[in-house]
Amino acid sequence: MNRPKTNPCLCCHTPTLVNRRHFLKSLLPAAIALPFWQLASPALAEKHQAQAFVLSCIDFRFLALEFDFLAMQKLGNQYDWTALAGASLALAGFPHNADTVAFWDQLDLSYRLHHIKKVIILDHQDCGAYASKFDPELSSDPQREKQVHVDYLNRAYLSILNRYPDIDVELYFAKLNGEIIPILLSSMIHSSGISFKGNMSPTGEKPD
Repeated sequence: MNRPKTNPCLCCHTPTLVNRRHFLKSLLPAAIALPFWQLASPALAEKHQAQAFVLSCIDFRFLALEFDFLAMQKLGNQYDWTALAGASLALAGFPHNADTVAFWDQLDLSYRLHHIKKVIILDHQDCGAYASKFDPELSSDPQREKQVHVDYLNRAYLSILNRYPDIDVELYFAKLNGEIIPILLSSMIHSSGISFKGNMSPTGEKPD
């Protein structure tokens, strides 16, 4: 009876079968991946430039709406996105001063590395962070709720321009009905400009 040839195992000195077919198969994924890596590698050396830096709240209910809205802004998916609870409220040190530090760190990196020329801040209706800071029943008075957001959006606007005077800042307020309205400085709602109406998340849950 002919026995297959074996090679000694260097670690334990016991015979180990060498399967040439399995060895060649193991090399196949690497051989296939190499051309794709070679094609992709030039892009890694290209100069990165984003169209905007986006700050939104962490609330999952508004993500799909915000994605659709940003797509309508013709940014070509070329934007950096940071999410902090309360969005504009994070610039006021809520819930912690570390949130403000995190925002400025991210914006600075986006500005220096990706050369952004615009900041977009997206606040939204029925925000749990705003309710935690001001009033658990804040959303029950839509007019008051919107005004509080406008005030803090304006503060964020001025803070950013103070540090980056060459950057454009756009402020928006997303509503539960799927509408996103632009906010102007001086605590005025821009009612005659472009507005956006999209679909909300299928869940209407209120954030914790």
